[in-house]
Amino acid sequence: MIVTNLPAEFEEAKEVLGAIQQAGFEAYFVGGSVRDTVLKFKIHDVDIATSAYPSEVKKIFKKTVDTGIEHGTVTVLDHGRAYEITTFRTESTYQDFRRPDHVEFVRSLKEDLKRRDLTINALAMRPDGEIIDLFNGLRDLKEGNIRAVGIAEERFHEDALRMMRAVRFASQLDFAIEKNTLEAIRHNAHLLQNVAVERIHVEWIKLLLGKNPKTALKDFLVTDLYRYCPLFADKKAIFEKILTFENLQIGSEDAAWTLLCYLSKFSSSAVKKMLRAWKSSNDLIDNVTIATGVVDLIERQKMNTWIYYKSGFHRLEIANEVATILGFGIDYAVLKENYAALPIKNKHEMKINGGILIKSLRIKPGPQLGRVLTKIEHMVVTGKIENQTAVLLKAAKKQFEMEE
Repeated sequence: MIVTNLPAEFEEAKEVLGAIQQAGFEAYFVGGSVRDTVLKFKIHDVDIATSAYPSEVKKIFKKTVDTGIEHGTVTVLDHGRAYEITTFRTESTYQDFRRPDHVEFVRSLKEDLKRRDLTINALAMRPDGEIIDLFNGLRDLKEGNIRAVGIAEERFHEDALRMMRAVRFASQLDFAIEKNTLEAIRHNAHLLQNVAVERIHVEWIKLLLGKNPKTALKDFLVTDLYRYCPLFADKKAIFEKILTFENLQIGSEDAAWTLLCYLSKFSSSAVKKMLRAWKSSNDLIDNVTIATGVVDLIERQKMNTWIYYKSGFHRLEIANEVATILGFGIDYAVLKENYAALPIKNKHEMKINGGILIKSLRIKPGPQLGRVLTKIEHMVVTGKIENQTAVLLKAAKKQFEMEE
């Protein structure tokens, strides 16, 4: 197969490949960019594999960075762009099911490709667009199959994360996992517990945000992979509930976790415990914690101006996406209209602050000042008083008098 009209990213990288070839070595485009080009998807990073050893690559180019030289990867800087150039390699045994004990650089493209995870990722391409397919990856792309390269059990023993990647690609591409590969995942699912949470996290979210997350979730369950993910062992019923939703499409990681936490009936502390176990960012934890509570308020029709204000529009969108999946979402135009109607969007828009109160009313800093400011903020948001300095000062003075 020859790909015509190569994406611009490949055209820009041809000069780099050409330099390697002119030096007497083989060089090919490899990996996901080749797969996605065949599928006519937009490509991102362009990866290059070569028979040149790292030291030889560094002699060819003026500007290089040793990004992963122990594994054969050198980054070449060319015309303001960065390209990862990786030497053909074979790998030894994997005693921890994550990393090879050592790698060996080789001159053979076939040896390099046969160590890759899936046939659809074991494609190489020459600069003229000719695809090199040694493991029937093109056939699997055409037929919509996810298949391990060679013996599936060996691939999963080399790196247990490949099981999650197989399920993730099934969702991302809307493909089916070939039966021998699926059975090998089921037999080796327990090996996933040897993989760092951060790596599993990436694949899990890509799975949920894929074209067909329901099919992938079924595989996730039938293979027992879920049992070896942080705090998921007792979540089978929740995943089965998600499988009942028609046309399931999730737009963001925030929404994915919010859906799971809401269906699990998690309290705020339980949400935080789950997401910390998954090594999530503080921003994600805050968003999901608040959005999960808002979903409940939407379902119980308890939304009010203060909830709109305290949530913020981004978290309202997250919660409403989940509520819509569950069948009780607010019309998006109404959601935007209600938020836009708020007198202020954050406390910094108030015409008074602590400094003004201290100076104008001669109030001392302390807890009382904070309480009064919060009460005034609530009154402004709920429309009880106008956001005008004189009005707010009068209301604040009254609040201080009431607290004395």
